[in-house]
Amino acid sequence: MKQSRLLTVFLTIYLGAVFVFIFAPIVASVVFSFNSDRFPTIPLGTFTTKWYTAIAANPQIAEAFRTSAVVAASSAVLATFIGFCTAYTDYRFSFRGKGLFLALGLLPPTIPAVIMGLAMLAWFSRLQITGTVTAIVIAHTVLCAPFATAVIRLRLAQMDPNLEPAAWNLGASQWRTMREVILPFTLPSIVSALCLTAAVSFDEFAVAWFVSGLNKTVPVAILEILTGNVDPQINAIGTIVFATTVILVIAAQLLAGLKQRKADTAK
Repeated sequence: MKQSRLLTVFLTIYLGAVFVFIFAPIVASVVFSFNSDRFPTIPLGTFTTKWYTAIAANPQIAEAFRTSAVVAASSAVLATFIGFCTAYTDYRFSFRGKGLFLALGLLPPTIPAVIMGLAMLAWFSRLQITGTVTAIVIAHTVLCAPFATAVIRLRLAQMDPNLEPAAWNLGASQWRTMREVILPFTLPSIVSALCLTAAVSFDEFAVAWFVSGLNKTVPVAILEILTGNVDPQINAIGTIVFATTVILVIAAQLLAGLKQRKADTAK
């Protein structure tokens, strides 16, 4: 009993230390984003929002946020669509080479970002779209689709395999079954996949740095600001990016839970 209690205390302390290690730099960045002093030093200066005002008045930063928003929204929709098709194919069909099909579909996140960025740069150069928003959207869609596949496939694994055959036996076509059975059941995971892939795209830096050209996303703009100087605007930009990511992830969880509760209540 005593050993069990000691183990619980140790694991609690260990978990707390991990969270402090992860979130302390983020909390410090948020605090310094409201600090009037240019350099992040202790003691702090007075409370101010001038760094947020500065980035709002900076046209390059505003353009980077617009580019990131367009890229995140576009790649999230495309990645979720591809992820749904891949997940449903894995769920419904059996065919030769299915294992290779899934391995290739889930491969992009396992490839080092620098290698992926160089490969994308070479390929887009041949297509003459390097440096365009389209190139960033395609690259982020490739990176995000496996995440959507995993989320939606987990939801499909919870579905009764007899639902589709039952709908077919009642006279529903495959498309109607998809519209009235599969899509409503997977809607929580689709919403979650949209939010998750948007968050991943909004934060992605390495590949965007290779293919973005003059159409900089927020992470690429941050690197350029950091090069050669210490600018407190970075803390403000980082706080906005972090808040956006957290909101997207929390929204995915809340919407998925809401849909699931409604489905459970309907039963």
